[in-house]
Amino acid sequence: MRLRTALCSVVSTLSALALVSACGSGSTTAGSSSGAPLVGVDYPRSDTDFWNSYIKYTPQYAKELGLDLKTTNSQNDVAKLTANAQTFISQGVKGLAMAPQDTAAIAPTLAQLEAKKIPVVTVDTRPDTGKVFMVVRADNRAYGEKACQYLGTKLGGKGKVVMLQGGLDSINGRDRTEAFSDCMKKNYPDIKVFGEATNWDGAVAAQKLQTRLTQHPDIKGVYMQSSFALSGTLQVLKQKDLLVGPKDKKHVFVVSNDGIPEELKSIAEGKIDATVSQPADLYAKYALYYLKAAIDGKTFKPGKTDHDSTIIQVRDGLLEDQLSAPLVTADGGTYGGVPSVKSDDNSLWGNNLG
Repeated sequence: MRLRTALCSVVSTLSALALVSACGSGSTTAGSSSGAPLVGVDYPRSDTDFWNSYIKYTPQYAKELGLDLKTTNSQNDVAKLTANAQTFISQGVKGLAMAPQDTAAIAPTLAQLEAKKIPVVTVDTRPDTGKVFMVVRADNRAYGEKACQYLGTKLGGKGKVVMLQGGLDSINGRDRTEAFSDCMKKNYPDIKVFGEATNWDGAVAAQKLQTRLTQHPDIKGVYMQSSFALSGTLQVLKQKDLLVGPKDKKHVFVVSNDGIPEELKSIAEGKIDATVSQPADLYAKYALYYLKAAIDGKTFKPGKTDHDSTIIQVRDGLLEDQLSAPLVTADGGTYGGVPSVKSDDNSLWGNNLG
């Protein structure tokens, strides 16, 4: 089934990105038309470039879709997210977008919102249980598989790599970890993988990477499950005299996930080698699109969409729109059967923040 979006009539030239506060709760955007549907968006955190980009895109798309917007920031705390949801309910929102970082603990809040007939769209993460109108997310297992194929190819199927995991209380951390590990076992059994739990904490990731490199100075690859680990990883490699170009024998191949501008710049400079571009712009766009569709009484079915994605049925009553997230490299080559785009490609959101 083709998804007919209401966005087709929107002018192609987007207005400048609007900045909103990522702190506190109940902030609003200006310029919404009178009588527009009121929706809430809870930002999960504001301590990463990826989520700060999402925060910038959200009011832009709310304005284009004719939605009145209220926002909160749960700061990676499910208790705050629960409290923020109560605030939204009291404000009379007609729909709510959120990105719960603890995908199990959010179930009671989802049940309460369902009872009040407030549709929910989750962004980037998928709840372990409970109902939402739509999940807007890229295929996170594909993130791990693409990272595996890139590193496996670059290492010639042999050697040691460190996987800096995200939070395993998140479906994203679990998906990326399981897919990377499964792919390595199946396709590159002679590569030893050291999995390091970091709970999306850059300082923890840096410390654990430093320890592993001390124990195993022959490590030749690093998979960072998010750009949260970028700064610390580069610092550790520099301290170890390993931050050298890809043609140097000492080079450690680094793959990240997110596609933030700093990653793209680092690829061009030869400091890291690849990333998977997680679409911060499209997360904001389609989270709000589906909220408006829910308010308007629209329904969707599994199948291809008209925006280069696929809606899948995750479980009974739960649909997920899996947005495109390409592998990004310096040369735009194909690795282990996975095509990539060049880091300077204008189609990447990280090259279009302005």
